[in-house]
Amino acid sequence: DEMRGTLRTGTPGVDGAKDMQPGTCWTCKSPDVPRYMAANGPAKFYNQPWSNLGAEIVHPIGCADCHDAKTMNLAVSRPALKEAFERTGRDISKATQQELRSLVCAQCHEEYYFRPADKYLMFPFDKGQSVEDIEAYFDEIKFTDYVHKLSKAPILKAQHPGWSVFLRGPHGQHGVACADCHMPYKSEGGIKYSDHQIMSPLAKIASTCQTCHRESEETLKGWVYEYQRAGFETRTVAEHELVKAHLMAEACWKAGATEAEMDQALKCIRKGQWRWDYAVASHGASFHAPAEYQRIISHAIEFGLKAQLELQKVLIAHNATFEMPDVSTKAKAQAYIGLDMPKLEKDKKEFLNTIVPKWEEQARKAGIL
Repeated sequence: DEMRGTLRTGTPGVDGAKDMQPGTCWTCKSPDVPRYMAANGPAKFYNQPWSNLGAEIVHPIGCADCHDAKTMNLAVSRPALKEAFERTGRDISKATQQELRSLVCAQCHEEYYFRPADKYLMFPFDKGQSVEDIEAYFDEIKFTDYVHKLSKAPILKAQHPGWSVFLRGPHGQHGVACADCHMPYKSEGGIKYSDHQIMSPLAKIASTCQTCHRESEETLKGWVYEYQRAGFETRTVAEHELVKAHLMAEACWKAGATEAEMDQALKCIRKGQWRWDYAVASHGASFHAPAEYQRIISHAIEFGLKAQLELQKVLIAHNATFEMPDVSTKAKAQAYIGLDMPKLEKDKKEFLNTIVPKWEEQARKAGIL
């Protein structure tokens, strides 16, 4: 439902609308994915329009996403993580049980990109897994996710590099697994197993945090909330400076700036936005790796300010001034860039009411649903 309902996948089939995304976007959404890949291969799965797979990907996340269907042992079911390990000289088949309790999460909760030629899903680990390593990889292959409409900066869009960031925090460094905190053990009928109601560790502190920490529930929650509060504080500063940089760049272009004049500023915007996005898209990063999170955000602020300094030089050279427009709310920002939200939402509703039921009917006829 999340993939069908998001505006990012568009409304293919409504009023002649075409696909906005490739089949790759379904990769982490259903156990139907490894089923389809096993029969047809990953390349075919990725390199087709998103809507082509609407009648194939019909089940929510289930057992086969993380377990071998025959043995029920933990198993990585998506190829991108395995392929990244192979390219970097690591053998994922030798992972320990404790490592697998994170790797089955990492196969989806990680930074990725679509190879432009064939939309093949890739994990950019070839130079390492830090924010700088991944940036260097993208720079080397001259990769850009999109060009910003206002600033014309070549943007790297971070996805959700949760695992890579987690590894740089105290829990990851001490061998704690994702499942230790998000799927704590429970017992029923004398049988001990991981709770598959995946949730925040704060919901069951006695069986998560307090298996290692002796502080009170109130104290432990307080620590987490303070990490999050501090993360939100610096994140907000970074967002303000980067938004201002984008809008200053727009003003420079309108004043007649040349590409040569804008080069350094746009490079700074790319670097700053990459760092901001990498930090905030890593869900829970302000707790998982608080020092790394703040380090990355601090550099996002730095590059945002550097971009503004370069842009101010351009404005002066063109005898132009800049006045910050009011984009203080999501609605105001959407209006500023010209998004017609009522139409987008209307078309999505029509898509959900007319196209999706056809997918489900096809799946039922094929015996998939």
